[in-house]
Amino acid sequence: MDFAPDATTRDITARVRDFLVDEVLPAEPVLAAQVAATPEDWSFRPVVRHLQATAKERGLWNLFLPPGGAGSGGPATGRGGGLTNLQYAPVAELTGYSPRLAPVALNCAAPDTGNMELLAHFATPEQRERWLDPLLEGTQRSAFCMTEPAVASSDAMNIATRIVRDGDEYVVTGRKWFATGAMNPDCGLLVVMGKTDPGAPRHRQQSMVLVPRDTPGVTLLRGLTVLGYDDRDHGGHAEIVFDDVRVPASALLGGEGEGFAMAQARLGPGRIHHCMRALGTAERALDLVRERAAERVAFGGPLADQGVVREWVATSRIEIEALRLLVLKTAWLMDTVGNKAAMTEIQAIKIAVPRAVGQILDRAVQVFGAAGVSGDHPLAELLAGVRTLRLADGPDEVHLASLGRAELRRRAPYLARVVHQPSTVEGDPT
Repeated sequence: MDFAPDATTRDITARVRDFLVDEVLPAEPVLAAQVAATPEDWSFRPVVRHLQATAKERGLWNLFLPPGGAGSGGPATGRGGGLTNLQYAPVAELTGYSPRLAPVALNCAAPDTGNMELLAHFATPEQRERWLDPLLEGTQRSAFCMTEPAVASSDAMNIATRIVRDGDEYVVTGRKWFATGAMNPDCGLLVVMGKTDPGAPRHRQQSMVLVPRDTPGVTLLRGLTVLGYDDRDHGGHAEIVFDDVRVPASALLGGEGEGFAMAQARLGPGRIHHCMRALGTAERALDLVRERAAERVAFGGPLADQGVVREWVATSRIEIEALRLLVLKTAWLMDTVGNKAAMTEIQAIKIAVPRAVGQILDRAVQVFGAAGVSGDHPLAELLAGVRTLRLADGPDEVHLASLGRAELRRRAPYLARVVHQPSTVEGDPT
């Protein structure tokens, strides 16, 4: 059991760290100023495009793509990083240190990453050429339309949007919301999940279609807020009405009835990417706490001398280190035995990481006092983003129920499942 990162990981994380220090962190106030200057704009600001161009020049582009992902051909083509999940984990963690800028600067931001993986695995060559290539180049954005306002759509059986075959077309009717990125004018593709056969077995009722955002019948009603933040710097979270939207039959992704399985395939890597980034967000919070605790004086001394502050910092460090190991183990399992076999760990990190990081951020807010909930520091916005992760890609309760059910179905006791390595002690019969 070797905990040391390999040479590729060491090299890429060093380069990404330099990129954050040299380019991303100095760009944060620039982004804030550009957003304030154009408050009605939902598109990427100039500073984001500058960072993307710089990331491409440095070979830090599409790093989330695994070896051979989307036919990338590796870093030489500029289309993919060729990293395994285990190699990408510390890279994604670094981007979580500046979640508004770093992921999108490297073209590693949700929901485009998940949609690119969907297209890479399930799209036809024609669909890839039309939709995947622009996403890989960063010239277009996309949105994933699954959640619905009228039903509890964490249960896919409840999805009410209909996708009905009519000759050589599919007709889409329904309402979606929290379609992240859809308000961005560069968003050209909506990946829509709906029911094609309500009478089929529960996991074979859903399908996905690729809908151009400018298709007649598509109406973007509004951009939603997340705990007061509209996230307009990257395209917000749209509520969308599909009113008899017609697309050619060739717009079907995969086959009819395969929507649920494709969604699960998409959400596995999506969940671990969220968790990786969340750990970087926790490290940002701890850095801010250390600075604040050293500088702020209360009751005759710096906050760093207060026992409760030291306890909070120690607890946060323990939680980060423990969860990082679980995330790395999950990434390794996904690489070695596949997403399905790693489902226990994927569900575990999806539950544990946002919970713990939320608590770490909450403690950081306490250290900052009133300033912690203001816009003068990033803590409030970071806390809003991490709190949302407990709903995104499925609420905690769904994962807890699924994980608990799987655990109760285990038949082999623990001692029968433990793998013992052969002893190297001379004379040991094992």
